[in-house]
Amino acid sequence: MPSNLVVRVRATSSELQDALARVERELELPDGFAPEVVEAAVAASTAPALPDLDRTDIPFLTIDPEGSMDLDQAMHIERSADGSGGYTVHYAIADVAAFVKPGDPVDAEAHRRGETLYGAGTRIPLHPAELSEGVASLLPDQVAPALLWTIPVDADGDWHDVTVERARVRSRQRWSYVDAQKALDAGDGSAGDVLPLLREVGRLREAKEAERGGINLPIPEQEVEVVDGVFRLELREQLPVEMWNAQISLMTGMAAAAMMIEGKVGLLRTLPPPDPRDVARLHRVAKGLGIEWPRDLPYPELIRSLDRSKPAHLALAVACTRLLRGSGYADFDGTVPEQHEHSAIAAPYAHVTAPLRRLGDRYAGEVCVALSGGRPVPEWACTGLPELPSILQGADQRAHAYERAVMDLIEAGLLQGRVGEDFPGVVTSVDEKDPGRGVVLVAGIGVEAPVVAASGKLPLGTDVTVRLTRADLSSRKVEFSLG
Repeated sequence: MPSNLVVRVRATSSELQDALARVERELELPDGFAPEVVEAAVAASTAPALPDLDRTDIPFLTIDPEGSMDLDQAMHIERSADGSGGYTVHYAIADVAAFVKPGDPVDAEAHRRGETLYGAGTRIPLHPAELSEGVASLLPDQVAPALLWTIPVDADGDWHDVTVERARVRSRQRWSYVDAQKALDAGDGSAGDVLPLLREVGRLREAKEAERGGINLPIPEQEVEVVDGVFRLELREQLPVEMWNAQISLMTGMAAAAMMIEGKVGLLRTLPPPDPRDVARLHRVAKGLGIEWPRDLPYPELIRSLDRSKPAHLALAVACTRLLRGSGYADFDGTVPEQHEHSAIAAPYAHVTAPLRRLGDRYAGEVCVALSGGRPVPEWACTGLPELPSILQGADQRAHAYERAVMDLIEAGLLQGRVGEDFPGVVTSVDEKDPGRGVVLVAGIGVEAPVVAASGKLPLGTDVTVRLTRADLSSRKVEFSLG
């Protein structure tokens, strides 16, 4: 289960804000919405297409980061009524198609953007707030249209006989991850009925992930505080409830992929097996960090064995993200692509659970609700599928460039004023054309940056002491030297 790095800023400075603004200008990222897009969103918000099926009787809840308003998913879990020891998962996904029509200004702008972009405490949304943080969001006590997934899960954690249908729903309670975890840990009943069942199903699905050989790579969030121009960094481990919640989303995406493969039409999220050279590089990193990795131990099992409270193990977990490169999208209508699996999940997979934040989820969800109901897929969804991989791949590239620029900015900010200091690290890669240049991982501060040898070759996969020679916030450049 791949995870992206998340940066949250608890305090800001004009210097940081100016640097972030420069990043957004350099990458030519969107700045607000055009008036006609906002007008169309406001008009759509006044007349949503509410489904006839009323499932406001289901007491849904949401679990999201503190303060989130763009709530894509609401959940309810109950024990199976047949006494089998299984569960029924109801998963409501915001129905963006109830508000956004093919070719309207909001739809056209969503196709230009592709996905919501996240920076350091900021975000550039896919849809105007009138929709994504208003009537289309599954906010508590708001009746909203949704794609309702019903997923029976047996006592072993396997799903079967999945259905999806349009319904009006109403969430009853909004939990933050922190509050949900506190309630579960308290064990005093304050967590209600659903959260304890989420824990049970989440653990079952984690065990199934391990059986499949899937990768669970929850990278800690980096919380940055800036006071009087001084950057301070804290790492926040993802809570167990976050990972159990993610397992419900993953299960839904796997069920969606299976449904589309059987129906021979849809949009899959794909990832080829990792490059053997990247696996070999990871072995060198593990050796340099002093982590034993038997050659016959598959890398997913190594990742599951890591203790992210240890700096060296956290550094290796960050290095493992290189194995998740090469993800893409595969559209099809009639013939299932030969490469249709997601190697990190170790199964076919589709994005369907975040349509407020990802364009492709609206299309994939539309395909699934049609297939589940035995109806033809709407023409707008079928005709739009072929252009989606390039749109979404471009959006992914922008998101990764934005993420990388923000991380470079944060790393430069953390290290400014420390030029000339020595740091322990490990050389994780060496330039094939110039072996005196490469990359060093400084595990103690979680920074991976260029390093230059004063003479000779860099010692790949070896513990070294490097000196910081550059940390420039304005250019977002960090560099170390060796020897």
